[in-house]
Amino acid sequence: MLFTFSRDEADVSTRIAKPRQRMRKQPRQARSRATVEAIIEAGAHVLSGLGWAGFTTNKVAETAGVSIGSLYQYFPDKLSLLEAIRRRHFDHVLSVIRDSAADGKPLRKFAQDLVRGMIAAHSIHPTLHQVLLDEAPSDRGSRAAHASFQAQYLNHYATAVAAYRKPRKSADTETVARVLSSAVEGVIHNAARRGMLDAPELQKQLVELICAYLSGVKTA
Repeated sequence: MLFTFSRDEADVSTRIAKPRQRMRKQPRQARSRATVEAIIEAGAHVLSGLGWAGFTTNKVAETAGVSIGSLYQYFPDKLSLLEAIRRRHFDHVLSVIRDSAADGKPLRKFAQDLVRGMIAAHSIHPTLHQVLLDEAPSDRGSRAAHASFQAQYLNHYATAVAAYRKPRKSADTETVARVLSSAVEGVIHNAARRGMLDAPELQKQLVELICAYLSGVKTA
């Protein structure tokens, strides 16, 4: 079988060094927005399943059920598509943390919503986050986007810590937020790699960990 190589795959190394173009144009109509969403979703699926080495615009277009020309209407190359996938993943994770701590809900409800939401965010494409961190290329723009994500990520956790931490000690809010976010992130990512995201006992124990830590219960 013959494969047609996309123009963006001819010299990836030189393209990475150049300033990255974002989307060629923004979708305005419902149909075009649906097309862009289908392309981004297909891209996440391909990237998660095949890694950066198998990520091509031809494969993404085929998976999305659109022509390669339709893909290029919105994304000038696969690096711009990668950026859209990365930003959507970041936005999804941030919305989970933000929504989990909303409405002044009890601590256990917050922990349950956070765990369920984070698991759901990583269950669709379990290896996507790892590929984005370990394999996909980055430039100044993507590194800035990741730095912005990390700042917002920690801020959302700090907001939750300020609301639920007992006893409340404002001086250590950021440290507690860093420890909590690292613990949740580590468990979720490790479970994703091992195919254990749907294990009920893992979810239960992670909820217990969050509740014990924020309620100030001493385990030793």
